[in-house]
Amino acid sequence: MLPVDGVLVLDKPVGPSSHDMVALARRLLHQRQVGHAGTLDPLASGVLVLCLGKATRLSEYLLGEDKAYEAVLRLGQRTTTDDAEGEVVVERPVPAITAADLRALEARFSGTIEQVPPAFSAVKRAGQRAYALARQGQPVALSPRQVTIRELHLAHGDAPDQLRLWMRCSAGTYVRALARDLGEVLGCGAHLVALRRTQSGAFTLADAVTPTQLEAVARAGNAAALVLPPERALEGWQAVHLDAERSRRLCQGQRLRLVLALAPGALVRVHSASGALIAVAEWDGEGLRPLKVLETHP
Repeated sequence: MLPVDGVLVLDKPVGPSSHDMVALARRLLHQRQVGHAGTLDPLASGVLVLCLGKATRLSEYLLGEDKAYEAVLRLGQRTTTDDAEGEVVVERPVPAITAADLRALEARFSGTIEQVPPAFSAVKRAGQRAYALARQGQPVALSPRQVTIRELHLAHGDAPDQLRLWMRCSAGTYVRALARDLGEVLGCGAHLVALRRTQSGAFTLADAVTPTQLEAVARAGNAAALVLPPERALEGWQAVHLDAERSRRLCQGQRLRLVLALAPGALVRVHSASGALIAVAEWDGEGLRPLKVLETHP
């Protein structure tokens, strides 16, 4: 099978790492160029967006897209990792939690907030990953950073010591850290026991296939049919269509003078006359400047 360019959306199961899923896609699609647009921890499942071939050049734009999650929190325990994979370090009784308490928590943690990343995270401190320092037993003091929680809904779980959570948030938000902070406000501590990503940017679970489905389709020799076109990754962007001559010039790195009703600095996806996505460009107020060229000979 020839290499393909586009986006493959996997429904990652609990257990494998995101790197495992990249390796699987490389093997089944006979594709060397495969990159992800935001990892999921082994504990997590759900939407994992993989960029293939020329579409790997779009991954930097997808990394910053909003994400949506559903999760289960265990109350009464804090762990070293803020999830079920860590050791319990604090145990406290769980108070009675009313519906009014849940609404107050939703209000407190909605909007733009300060969040300290988990000690076991990929955030760098003094040039080293925080998780590497934590595994060595070194104290890890990370600075808070701003994240935005656009939607947050909480409900009682299946057990008295559980809460269910649904949220939509900015990239870089740690659901583990939110679980930890919710538990501290409640006074009993909490950690994450289940996490499922339901959306990443424009992609939802409706776009995703499981590894088992991918393997079955690959055995039938039709795995490329599961790959979505590159423009799906940027479907919310303004599209600009160019004729053959302007397409050629833009893909050669030339700036094009055009008339567009856009704010300076706006990013657009550029299509050739045939409709193919050929580049990402920036509108500077008077012309288009190519930033990422996907087709050198449109």
